[in-house]
Amino acid sequence: MKKWFIIFITIITVSAALVGCYGGGAEQSSGSDKGDSDSKNVKQEITVNAMTEPPAIDPAMATDTTSGWVLDHIFEGLYTRDKDGEPTLGAAEKVDVSDDGKTYTFKLRDDAKWSDGSPVTAQDFEYAWKRVLNPDTGSAFAFYMYYIKGAEDYNKGKGSADKVGVKALDERTFQVELNAPIGYFDSLLTLWTFYPVQKSLVEDNKNWAAEADGYVSNGPFKMTEWKHDSEVIIEKNDEYYDKKAVNLKKVTFKLVNEATTYYQMFKTGDLDLIMTLPSDVIQSEKDSKEYKEVPYYGTYMYMFNVEKEPFTNKKIRKAFAMSIDRDALTKNVTMGGETPAYGMVPSGANTPNGDFREEGGDYFKEDAEKAKELLKEGMKEEGWDELPQVTLTYNTSEEHKKIAEAVQEMLKKNLDVSVKLNNQEWGTYLDTTKQHNYQMARMGWIGVFVDPVVNLDYYLGDSPNNRTGWVDKKFDDLMEKSKVEQDQDKRYELLHQAEERLMDEMPFMPVYFYMNNYLANTDVKDIAYFVNRYPYLKWAKKTN
Repeated sequence: MKKWFIIFITIITVSAALVGCYGGGAEQSSGSDKGDSDSKNVKQEITVNAMTEPPAIDPAMATDTTSGWVLDHIFEGLYTRDKDGEPTLGAAEKVDVSDDGKTYTFKLRDDAKWSDGSPVTAQDFEYAWKRVLNPDTGSAFAFYMYYIKGAEDYNKGKGSADKVGVKALDERTFQVELNAPIGYFDSLLTLWTFYPVQKSLVEDNKNWAAEADGYVSNGPFKMTEWKHDSEVIIEKNDEYYDKKAVNLKKVTFKLVNEATTYYQMFKTGDLDLIMTLPSDVIQSEKDSKEYKEVPYYGTYMYMFNVEKEPFTNKKIRKAFAMSIDRDALTKNVTMGGETPAYGMVPSGANTPNGDFREEGGDYFKEDAEKAKELLKEGMKEEGWDELPQVTLTYNTSEEHKKIAEAVQEMLKKNLDVSVKLNNQEWGTYLDTTKQHNYQMARMGWIGVFVDPVVNLDYYLGDSPNNRTGWVDKKFDDLMEKSKVEQDQDKRYELLHQAEERLMDEMPFMPVYFYMNNYLANTDVKDIAYFVNRYPYLKWAKKTN
C-alpha cells in the first residue's frame, strides 16, 4: 500500500498489550428509524458478484477471500469491525486483560444468539477454536492460533486439547491464555478462523457446512440458499443482537467468473456490485460515479516450486524475477492503480519510524542482462545445456490470463525462455498447488490485519499456505523471535531481517501490490470498504 492508505483507514499500529477492563457494544445503529423511513418503499435486496464457488463456507477450513466474504457476513467473532475497519467488540460485550497482557477474559453478550435462536456460549467458542487446532480437522489456518498457549503442540500432535489455553469458565465467560502479549490480538480475532461454531450442529452432522439447509451461524445475516457454482443467498438474521443496524433483507452472491459477462450484468442492473474489473473497463469507467479504487493490503505473486526443476536453483529463481517489467504490467495490462512489488510486505504497515515498506526498500531491480547472466550461471551449476520446460499455472480468470501472457512474453524476450501456460478452475488449482504439483504458479496473499508478520507468515516452513516447498530455519527463527519481542523497534528489525532472508532465497517472485477496483450501484449506500477484506454489507441499504 501507499500513502493513500492513511486516507482510507487509520493504520493499525502494534502497541504494548492493553491491560485492565474494557467495555464494548454495538456501534450506533445506522439503521435508525429515519434511515428506514427514507427507504421504506425500496426493496432491501442487492446482488453482488463473488465470481467463484466458495471452496469452504466453514470457519475452520476457509483459506480464500471468496469463502471469507460470505463467512464475514454470516458469523461474528469476539471482535468484529467498525465502519472504518477497526476492531471492536462483537459477540463479546467486555474483555478483561491481565496485567502481564497474556490472559484475556471475555464476557459474552446476553443477547448473542445463533440464527436458530439458541444462545451463543463460551463452550461454542472453546469447541470451535479447538476444532481448528485438532490435527484431524486439517485446518490450513490453524497456525494463526499458535499465539495461544499449547496451541501449536496440539495442532502438531505433540500435546493434548486440554493443554490449549482456551477455556469456557461458564456459559458466558471465555478465557484465552497467550504465550506472550501481542498488541494486535484484537485485530487477529476478527479473522474468520476465530469465529464460533455451534457445537451440537457440527458434532451431529459432519457435512453441516456443505449446504445451506440446516446451516446455523451468528452474524448479521444467515445463509438460506447455496446453489453450487451459481449463487449463495444470505438473508437478514433476526436473531442477531444488532439487527437494527442491518438494513438489507437479502444479499445474493452470484458466482460469475467471466469478466465480460458480469460487467454486462452490472450495466443492465442485474448486479449491484462487481470487482476485478477488466483493464479496458477500468479505463472507460474511471470517471464514473460508480467506480471505486480501494487499497488492498496484499501481494500478487508467482510462487516457485523449489522442489521441481528448474526452480531448485536460486539463481534461476532470481533470473525469472528480474526479467519481468512490473511497471509495464501495472500501467499497460492491469491498469488498476497497482504498485510494482519488489518485496513481500506491501506499504501501509506503520512502524515507530515510518512505513515498513519504505524502510525496507526494494530487494532487487529489474535487469534483463543480469537476469541472463544468472540464468546461465544457474544452468551451469545444475549441469544443464538446456533449461527444463517451464509451465506457469494460474486459476481461471481473464485478468490472470492477461498477466500470465504478458509475463510469458517478457520471459521469452528477456531470457529467451519459452513458458507454457496452464489455467485451472479455482478448486482444482488450490488442490494442485497444495500438493506441490506445479513448477510456477500464481498466488495472492492478503493480510488478515495490517502488520508485516501476517504477510511474512505465509512462507513459514510449516505453514500449510506455503506451497513452494521452501523451508528455511533462519527465516523461521527470525519470525518466531519477532512474535515474542516486546520492544517494537527490535520487533520490526527482526521482521526486516526475515523479509531480507526471504527475498534473498526468493521462493517466489512478487509482481505487484494490490488495488481493488469496484463498480457499485450508487443507489446502494453505506457499503464499508475495508483494506484487507471484500466490501462489508452490514450497514448497507438501497435508497432507490
